[in-house]
Amino acid sequence: MSAVTAPRSEKKPRPGGTLYRGYTGMWSWVLHRITGVAIFFFLLVHILDTALVRVSPEAYNAVMSTYKNPVMGLGELVLVGAIIFHALNGLRIILVDFWSKGVKYQRYMFWAVIGVWVVLMAGFVPRHLINVFSEGH
Repeated sequence: MSAVTAPRSEKKPRPGGTLYRGYTGMWSWVLHRITGVAIFFFLLVHILDTALVRVSPEAYNAVMSTYKNPVMGLGELVLVGAIIFHALNGLRIILVDFWSKGVKYQRYMFWAVIGVWVVLMAGFVPRHLINVFSEGH
C-alpha cells in the first residue's frame, strides 16, 4: 500500500533573518523613525545651546560662532530635509490610519510624499547653499 502525500504548497522562502522585504511601507517606516530621532536630538542640542545664554552670554556667543561654518550649513540642509519628510510622511500616516481607502493607496501616497519632498527641497537647497557658501556667512 502506498502512502499518498499531499502536494506541498509553493511558498517562496523568506529572506533569512528578516521579515522585511524592502517595500515602500517598510522604507517609509524606517525613514520616519530615523528622521524623528534626528529631529529629537537636534531639538535637545538646540535647547541646551540656547540655555547657555542664561548661564554665560560669552559661552553662548562662542557656541553660536562655531555653527557658522559650511559643515554645519550642510547639517542644516539635512535637518530641513528630515523635517519636511517627517511632516509629509506624518500626514500620509494620518491618511492611512483615518481614511477608509488609505491602506489601499498607501504606496501611491508614499511616492507622492517623495515627489512633494523633492519639489520643496529643490526650492530650498540652492538658496540655502548660496547662503552657506557666501562670504557673509
